[in-house]
Amino acid sequence: MLTSTDRIARQAHFLPLVAMLFLVACSSVPETERTDPRDPFEASNRKAFAFNMAVDTYLLEPAASGYRKTMPLAGRRAVDNHIDWIGLPATTFNSTLQGRFENAGLSAIHFTINSLTLGLIDLTEDPKAVKEQDFGQTLASFDVPEGNYLMVPLLGPNTSRSLTGRFVDTVTNPVSFLKAGDSIETMQSLRTPVAVVAQRANLFEPFNDVKYNSLDPYARTRSLYYQGRAGRINATIGKPTDNRATNDQFESFLESSK
Repeated sequence: MLTSTDRIARQAHFLPLVAMLFLVACSSVPETERTDPRDPFEASNRKAFAFNMAVDTYLLEPAASGYRKTMPLAGRRAVDNHIDWIGLPATTFNSTLQGRFENAGLSAIHFTINSLTLGLIDLTEDPKAVKEQDFGQTLASFDVPEGNYLMVPLLGPNTSRSLTGRFVDTVTNPVSFLKAGDSIETMQSLRTPVAVVAQRANLFEPFNDVKYNSLDPYARTRSLYYQGRAGRINATIGKPTDNRATNDQFESFLESSK
């Protein structure tokens, strides 16, 4: 008999796969009608974007607003720390594949030390010493093509490569399969919705600026995604970049939570 936590974990694991199957139904737009050559499924992508914006308007934005008003700063910091901690195994795994053994070692050490608090309190001297890595970056380091731009319902913007990377990172993260007491299982079941709301709250004004003040919010979201993603990919493969940190943070939210 599956517990509610098991069901949620399985659903989380299969979301990227469901997203890939969704793409089969996408119809391509003639090249002359595209607003960006990397976006051949623009018509379908815009429909998915409209759906995501409706979810944001009726669910995420109100939840993020309430979270900002009611959650004390110490509590918000603890949630952010926990989200970062959950991503450390993926960073260890991908840094190893990329040959970045120092970053892999630091990530493993930080994960082990902060496991004492389940990541809620950062016990390390320099939490910024670890550079986050995902499997999409690993694929880029092996010169796997980026693929097409994809706006996926609930998951937000991706490329074919980054969507594949998200699936691999999800199914290889050992924290997702952790079995412990009721409190740990409750935390696991709440992790994804809390992480999404927390990240939406952290970028409340920038996200709303794109949503409400852009002539074409879809095109601006796509542009910001590519800017932020390019900064992370270039950092992985050793190319200079001048992308602003806010773009990288915005892209992290658009990729949803781990």
